[in-house]
Amino acid sequence: MSSENLTRDEARSRASFLSTDSYDIRLDLTTDERTFLTETTLRFSSSEARPTFVDLIAQSVEEIELNGQVLEDPASRFDGARVQLPALAEGANTLRILATGRYMNTGEGLHRFVDPVDEEVYLYTQFEVSDARRMFACFEQPDLKATFALTVTAPQHWRVISNAPTPAPSAAEDGREGVATWTFDPTERISTYLVALIAGNYQGGTGEVTTRDGRTIPMGVFARASLAEHVDAQNVIDVTRAGIDFYEEAFDQDFPFRKYDQVFVPEYNMGAMENPGAVTYVEVYVFRSEVSDAVRERRDLTILHELAHMWFGDLVTMRWWDDLWLNESFAEYASTLASAESTRWTDSWTTFALSEKGWAYQQDQLPSTHPVVADMVDLEAVETNFDGITYAKGASVLRQLVAYVGREEFFAGVRAYFATHAWGNTELKDLLVELEATSGRDLSSWAALWLQRAGVNTLRPVIERDAEGVVTRFAIAQTAPVEHPTLRPHRLQVGGFSLQDGRLVRTESVELDIDGELTEVPQLAGKRADLWLLNDGDLAYAKVRLDEASLAVAMEHLRDLDDSLARTLLWSAAWDMVRDGELPSRRFQQLVLANLTGEDSSSVVRTLLQQLETVAGPYAAVDQRALRTESAASAVWQLAEQAEAGSDAQLQLLETFARLARTEEHRHTLEGLLGGSITLPGRTIDTDLRWKLVISLAVLGGIDAAGIDEQLASDDTQSGRKHALTARAALPTEVSKAKAWRRTMEKDTLANESVTAVIQGFRRVVDEELLTPYRQRYFDVISRVWAERSHEIATRLVGGYFPHSYGGQGVLDAADAWLAEAEDAPFGLRRIVIEGRDTVARQERVRAADVQ
Repeated sequence: MSSENLTRDEARSRASFLSTDSYDIRLDLTTDERTFLTETTLRFSSSEARPTFVDLIAQSVEEIELNGQVLEDPASRFDGARVQLPALAEGANTLRILATGRYMNTGEGLHRFVDPVDEEVYLYTQFEVSDARRMFACFEQPDLKATFALTVTAPQHWRVISNAPTPAPSAAEDGREGVATWTFDPTERISTYLVALIAGNYQGGTGEVTTRDGRTIPMGVFARASLAEHVDAQNVIDVTRAGIDFYEEAFDQDFPFRKYDQVFVPEYNMGAMENPGAVTYVEVYVFRSEVSDAVRERRDLTILHELAHMWFGDLVTMRWWDDLWLNESFAEYASTLASAESTRWTDSWTTFALSEKGWAYQQDQLPSTHPVVADMVDLEAVETNFDGITYAKGASVLRQLVAYVGREEFFAGVRAYFATHAWGNTELKDLLVELEATSGRDLSSWAALWLQRAGVNTLRPVIERDAEGVVTRFAIAQTAPVEHPTLRPHRLQVGGFSLQDGRLVRTESVELDIDGELTEVPQLAGKRADLWLLNDGDLAYAKVRLDEASLAVAMEHLRDLDDSLARTLLWSAAWDMVRDGELPSRRFQQLVLANLTGEDSSSVVRTLLQQLETVAGPYAAVDQRALRTESAASAVWQLAEQAEAGSDAQLQLLETFARLARTEEHRHTLEGLLGGSITLPGRTIDTDLRWKLVISLAVLGGIDAAGIDEQLASDDTQSGRKHALTARAALPTEVSKAKAWRRTMEKDTLANESVTAVIQGFRRVVDEELLTPYRQRYFDVISRVWAERSHEIATRLVGGYFPHSYGGQGVLDAADAWLAEAEDAPFGLRRIVIEGRDTVARQERVRAADVQ
């Protein structure tokens, strides 16, 4: 096992005799383009006089001083990931380590980026799960909390941000011109993975919020100087202010930190990171062009998600990564609740039902599914479990728990939890103790069934009617997959909807608990409705089915139902039936095209259009695929022409048309839109929309490399360069595909986001034969790629190049052969291949159902 891979047992052992007090971290960011100087002074206590190790990933270690004694030959104590220490003093210890750190271009550790617009350098940290050790020596585990005081030497014109308020800079100690030093006060007691440093010519706006206890919390919203004009600082501050008010009241706990900066950073690996007082976001949330409301809602939800972490995750932190789900699930649940009740996104639970729960259901049906409380034996296991179970299923289960114990009782327990454990570390049992006390319920059985066992249940209505359509018997049948045969209790509602004056109106509703294989619902005997919907209100976490009569009504009258959440649940049920081979994908395509304009939620429209692309492409019967994609593109273009001028729907329809475009006529339409001879009312082809048209034209051979270069010349920015990489890789030639493969799989020169940009273009093809030569080549090289690249880059490459576009039996055979031969391959690598294989196998089953 690599020494980088800290195990849970090692962490527990270290925590059994160590307690940390403080870190003083000195960084010089002016040395050269590849490295920086890092000096850490760590004060801690040990209950035993025994050796231990400190975590550090660096280019070299120059000095190690323990309790005033400089240790000889420091290089011999450093293996690239750990510094071995001799026996500690019993009681107080002071450790100083001077090292040379390496900047990263993978989004891990201390990431360095040069803006092509103005050649300014930008730095930021991303430490979750275990990359604080890439910037300073530390005990890299969440339960050894401490205070952190940073002293940073950097170019004088930079803005330097960390968790503590930013001090005024002073002249550099060595008197260098143009260089300054920022000396930060110590932070609150936090975990190593939450320490943050963001440095560069970041610009933006500022504001403040007054907390319940009367404190004034300064806030800043920043991005690179070349993007600063597009930063909507006031919106970010307004959403944050609403969130702080909501959470302080809900948690009965004042905002825990002294300030709150939010920074959009380049080449970011995830949506955001909850560094206390210094949250970082992916730059896609800086809108330099028009975006849909779905994207705006997602940004606001992300802001609220990270804000929730200030309490759940930062103020109170998991002891070890087994409880990662609780951090993320709670933030997911709390942010959706806050969004629905304190922002303009009042239908956030509708968005949650279709997108977040859809993600959870999909993840929970993969062979790699796992219990919500995963067994995180080491850091490698943690890195593979940032998935739909950890986030979306956990949040769905929490929502069901709220319904089970009662909202007031749930939040009373949460308040007690924060009051008891502020600034400490906890495990799941600590929260359950408080919830049991406030609700009076024993939650041990609930936790065992919902948190410690994997899989999703399916609920089906069993309905008997008389000749007049009146229900004579109503029951709910529950099944579980063979691999995870757990039946669970569910709290849910059953809704009955009837056609009245051309609308579907809820006329019946009953809330009940179900359990076991079959639950009778005698309350509905004697009732009548045209459509019956299980889990109306979306309280339960379960896939639901419709009886034949209800499905027929839904197919004909989905747009006639005014309740957006109920409509979304019907969409979800139909989509699940497609994925399980119970509803031909062509019928879902018809359903979307007939009802899409009846949807007023931008987020729902976005998800439905993504699903339309899937059923028209990889889910379509092979001999119908080309025709299905062409007809979907033509229908979407027609809807775009009919849409309200300049509307959100028009934008989304246009973007989807560009991705679906296949024919010569489609190509001419794209060329007309790009050149201006074809227009849509109220729609400007702005910078990012222009690139989407260019990339789609590249796929169809409607533009060449010179044309792409011409487009880049008018937008030579970081975003423009990534779009150009995608467009070049999308060109339908053997040469372009070979070049894309070499630039990413055979060379290690591109940064993380650029790698993904190339992969995205490589996969965009009309003629899939272009990719055939790479299917076996993929399985031949992935073990080497996994061994040689960082975890982030390897994951992007292995996951991105898996040959599941349209799949086929050949891919299944190749994956099976690799899995049989690579039994000892790392778990994370095998998981990607297993999931990719399952995706292809599902495609095969869905296609088979489509030809019946």
